[in-house]
Amino acid sequence: MKVFSTIAVQSTLEELLPQFERENDVKLAVTWNTAPALVKRLQGGETADVLILNRAGIDTMTRDGRILPGSEVTLASSATAIAIKAGAARPDISTPDALKRTLLAARAISYTDPAAGGASGIYFAKLLERLGIAAEINARTKFPPPAGLVANFLLTGEADLAVQQVPELLQVPGIEILGPLPGDLHMVTVFVAGVEAATPHGAAAKALIAFLHSPSAATVFRAKGLDPQ
Repeated sequence: MKVFSTIAVQSTLEELLPQFERENDVKLAVTWNTAPALVKRLQGGETADVLILNRAGIDTMTRDGRILPGSEVTLASSATAIAIKAGAARPDISTPDALKRTLLAARAISYTDPAAGGASGIYFAKLLERLGIAAEINARTKFPPPAGLVANFLLTGEADLAVQQVPELLQVPGIEILGPLPGDLHMVTVFVAGVEAATPHGAAAKALIAFLHSPSAATVFRAKGLDPQ
């Protein structure tokens, strides 16, 4: 059974899916990417049995008639946050003004390339414009490869600050999360699962989504930095 899933929930699903496979005698083939990249592939003719995307991605697929009516389930949400290398000095990001000063003082930062379609990257690029520092910050920004983890640049010393959703930051050991974006800059992404309308594996697809929405799965989501719904 094919699953298209956003990388924001990758660490959670990698822990949970082997249990589902064992208990249901099902083999899952998972494709990981940003939600917009997966939507583009689906609109280009690819198919999957279960789609786990952000809210905007599921809404697009619903409009395209690709989601089985009644199958949509909200799984979790996640804040966009800022991280540093473990043990580094903790700069102030407590207010929008403090965040602006901290970004300007950094030698380099890393966030998801907005051209790759990740929600945090698109939002943060617009935030830099809103703060009036886009040109200065982007001149010293390190973008990861598509579906990459920005916190890796903290470990190599190529960036002082990394901006991404909490579960993606937590996938990189050796970093510390300073906190979410402050005040009215705060940004939360909601992740939703749905069954592909044309799937030949409807019962198994619904069972997988029910499993991911169970209390035991919620414990894993929470441990990975997501807020289960």
